[in-house]
Amino acid sequence: MKNRAFEKTRLHNWKESFLVFLQPRVIGMMFLGFSAGLPYLLIFSTLNTWLRIEDVSSTEIGFFAWVGLAFSVKLLWAPFADHFRFPIFGFLGRRRSWMLIGQIGCIIGLLGISYSNPSDGLIQIALFSLLVAFSSATQDIALDAYRIEAMDVEYQGAMSSVYIWGYRIGLLFAGAGALKLSVDYGWSFTYQIMAMLMCIGILTVLLCKEPENKDADNDIVNRKELPTNLTMIKKMYVNPFVEFFERSGWKAIYLLVFICIYKLSDIVMGNMANPFYIDMGFSPDEIADIAKLFGFVMTIFGAYIGGVLIMKIGLTRVLLLGAILVCSTNLLFALLAQVGHSLTFLKITIAADNFSVGIAATAFVAYLSSLVNMNYTASQYAIFSSFMTLPGKFASGFSGIIIDNYDYTIFFIYSAAMGIPAIVMVLILMRFQAKEAKETDPVVEII
Repeated sequence: MKNRAFEKTRLHNWKESFLVFLQPRVIGMMFLGFSAGLPYLLIFSTLNTWLRIEDVSSTEIGFFAWVGLAFSVKLLWAPFADHFRFPIFGFLGRRRSWMLIGQIGCIIGLLGISYSNPSDGLIQIALFSLLVAFSSATQDIALDAYRIEAMDVEYQGAMSSVYIWGYRIGLLFAGAGALKLSVDYGWSFTYQIMAMLMCIGILTVLLCKEPENKDADNDIVNRKELPTNLTMIKKMYVNPFVEFFERSGWKAIYLLVFICIYKLSDIVMGNMANPFYIDMGFSPDEIADIAKLFGFVMTIFGAYIGGVLIMKIGLTRVLLLGAILVCSTNLLFALLAQVGHSLTFLKITIAADNFSVGIAATAFVAYLSSLVNMNYTASQYAIFSSFMTLPGKFASGFSGIIIDNYDYTIFFIYSAAMGIPAIVMVLILMRFQAKEAKETDPVVEII
């Protein structure tokens, strides 16, 4: 199978670039994205808020961060989603059966949390949170594979864009929405409502069709067998790595490095955003209204524009645009650190930053989708997504040291500089693109 990251695809006119968002499978991604985004905050910041209100110690709350490890190690069971249908729901197909069991697990976990009491049932809450984390990660594995296989590579920009819309809306419901509900109706009822909202994802799974994987060959594990011998284990866990390196050649190392650094600037900066707002004197209400709600709208808008531009001008150009914008908007935060408390400048900074993140995230998700071999869709995307976040999470741990020893201005300049390698690497990728174009068809753009 050829490398889809460099295969040629036609560009579209403006009308086609906008109308693609009306296709049923593209629309469906919004509801699936909502189902993916909803559980996340309910086992992290929203849950932490509830626990703190109930006077749970900071040390105990800190331990809950470990449930997030499920998202970092999902590549361990992602191969099962590539080679087996989940029992009982196998009639739905590989992708939908795993999505459905993940959603059911989230509902059970959220209901379990709702019937728990932080004062005497902290371990019970932790166990149900762990169930939600593993179920949500399982849903992500199958959902990413579904998104990639449901439509051709030229439409992945639109699929990624709408997925991000839905995901962000899910985060909004689980964050600001859950906090508001808790004030009026209590935490138990709030988590029960959130569990009911997961039914949106279940209904979408039941209504949508299982994607046809036209590129799949017969080198797939028999779903009726169990992975009990070395040959099958090799197919499930070794072959996804080997295939990627054989298909990409020496470019495989380059692509993995690129995956590691593309979001580095954004992740490092984002880790210290909220403390920065507080230190600049912005009130919680101002942060909620501008950084969260207004920022949410700008991210959605940026994701939409990113999806349209990918259809119109091609993926690598939008990757470059996103990298430049994210790097540049970090400098706006450096200026804000000098200006101090200014609602007008905060709005400008948030608008530019979130719009840039929306474009960059849409392009990057679409690019990762183009890298997978359709025989190992779930496994390889899980590998790429792990590479995408781990370096940034590690580097962001040193953010506070820079701020304590220097100041926010230096920190934001530093985080902007961390985006420069991504810009350079995209330019080199575009040279790969041009070379591939000359070797195949010089008239048709290559992604």
